[in-house]
This record gives sequence, C-alpha cells and structure tokens, in this order.
Amino acid sequence: MRLSELAAALGCSLEGDGAVEIRGLRGIREAEAGDLTFVANPRYLESLATSRAAAVILGAEAPRPPMAALRSPNPYLAFARALRLFHPAPPETPGVHPTAVLEEGVRLGPGVRIGALCFVGAGSEIGAGCSVAPQAHIGRGVRLGRECVIRPHAVLADGCWLADRVVVQSGAVIGGDGFGYARDRDGRYHKIPQVGRVVLEDDVEVGANAAIDRATMGETRIGRGTKIDNLVQIAHNVVVGQDTVIVAQVGISGSTTVGSRATLAGQVGLVGHIRVGDDVIIGAQAGVTKDVPDRGVYLGSPAIPHVEFKRQVAALARLPELARAVRGRGRRRGAPAAAAGAGADVPEGPER
Repeated sequence: MRLSELAAALGCSLEGDGAVEIRGLRGIREAEAGDLTFVANPRYLESLATSRAAAVILGAEAPRPPMAALRSPNPYLAFARALRLFHPAPPETPGVHPTAVLEEGVRLGPGVRIGALCFVGAGSEIGAGCSVAPQAHIGRGVRLGRECVIRPHAVLADGCWLADRVVVQSGAVIGGDGFGYARDRDGRYHKIPQVGRVVLEDDVEVGANAAIDRATMGETRIGRGTKIDNLVQIAHNVVVGQDTVIVAQVGISGSTTVGSRATLAGQVGLVGHIRVGDDVIIGAQAGVTKDVPDRGVYLGSPAIPHVEFKRQVAALARLPELARAVRGRGRRRGAPAAAAGAGADVPEGPER
C-alpha cells in the first residue's frame, strides 16, 4: 500500500514521499525497508535516527524525522488502525460444528459460528455475527448481542447477558458464584445462594482467566467500553462504569462501585462496599480501603493522594540520615552529663 493511500485511510497528514510502498508494520528497532513504525512516547524519538523504517507515524508537534511521516494527534491509535488494515481478522465460516451441543430452545442469529465441542444451554440467544470458539461453555438462559467473540474454554454461566461486540478471552469465567457464606454459632460456613446475573455492556473485553462473579441478587454490571485484563477478580454485585481500564491481578470486593474512565493498575485491591469515582487513577499495588472522590491519582496501601504518598516516600528515604543525626545529638548531650557525674554514687545493678 502506498503511503499516500495509508494516510488517507488513517486520516493522517502526509509529510514526505507519498509514493513509498509500505509492506508491513514493525517497532522502531525491528523495522526494515518498506516498514511503517510509530512513536507515541517522546523518549523514542532519538531512535528514529538509526531506524531503517520507510515511514513513521508521529504526533503533530514532533520534530521532523529522517524519513517520511504520517502526522496524527494520536499516533498510537493511528498505528492500531494501521495494524487492522494490514492484519485483518481471518474470515470465519458461519455454522454449528457437528460436535457442538445445543439444548432445546437455543436461538441463533444470522452468521453465527459455534465451534467444536461447545455447549449452549437451553433458552440461550446468540446474536448475529457472534463467534463461539471450540470448547466454550454457554449456560442456560444466556443472551449475547451482535458480533460477540467468545474464545476457547471461556465460560458464560447461566443467565449472563452480553451486549454487542463483547470479547471474552480464553479461560475467563463470567457468572460464577459470588463468594458468599453465612457463619453459624458453631463457626461453620453455609453457602448463600447466588441468584443474580452478570451484565456486560457494549464493547467490553474480558481478559484470559479473569473471573466476574454473578450477583447474590440483582446484577454485577460492567459498563460500556471497559477493558479488563488477564487474571482480574470482580466479586458479586460490583458495578463498573464506562471506559474504565482494570489491569492484571486487580481484585475488587463485593458491592463496590467503580466509576467511568477510571484506571486500576496492576494488583490493586479494593475492599467491599466502597465507591471509586470517575476519572480516578489508582497506582499499582495500591490498597483502597475507603471511598475515593472523582478525579485524582492515588498510591500506596492504604491508598492516599499521590503527592502525599511521594512526600512520605521521600521522608522514608531520609530515615537513616535522621537516625544518625539523632544518635549523634544524643551522644553530644550525654558527654557533659557523664563528666559532671564522675565519682558520684552510681546505683548498683541487679545481683547476678
């Protein structure tokens, strides 16, 4: 594809020779002649001097590179769209594999693909253009909207609702029982039936081996456009807003609400029954123990505003220096007292 054609397809402004043929896309260091690369982080601009790429996608304010350029206000997004152009999803043939099991009352929209050894429970509805990969499990009374993608070994338990264009990666479990038990006077635990559902709104993606538990009653709901990484645990009756990002190994306890456009970085933990507001960033390994208002960056455990956290870390780094200063001051104060008391009676210690 000519660079000028690619610029038009991506909505980028062209800088340099538009007749350059682009054969593929690679990173700055791996790129060869005929490749398109990109720079979204300014720290990599210097690497363009030694890159062999034929062209680069850059931000509008970046300095002129030594090769042709496509200028975009969001170079990372432009590169993602270019990847889609060069690596389109392979076409899939609609139909139901003969080894799949569909119980009574299952309804399939046009263009649906059901792979080998899948199970689809009674009364489930699968919308137009959905793809269910081999060995996926779809329980009874499940609803899928249009163009959903369910990867191998994913589980959609009974009663789950998925809207349009939802992606569930391999090994994820949507709608498993919430972790609810009542304890009797003898200290024994009795399971609380989990009779609610999970709802995933449009364009949600759930990563591999993530778990989103069904509500005890009512709904566990994930808002439109939210992206959930691998190995995330979302407990019963949690509500997550729109366009939120939840990174690997995050754990969200029951009945907690997370707002829209929030970011929960890796290994963040949230206790139950709290609210994290809109446009909040929680840094990696933070522990959130109380409500967090809209907008702000929080770090540490328990999580606190990032400016306060950085001050505490800076103070902690000075503790050895402060300890030496205190010991030195103590020795200086003790010297005169020892001299003044020379020859005075000293209380005897305990007998040995």
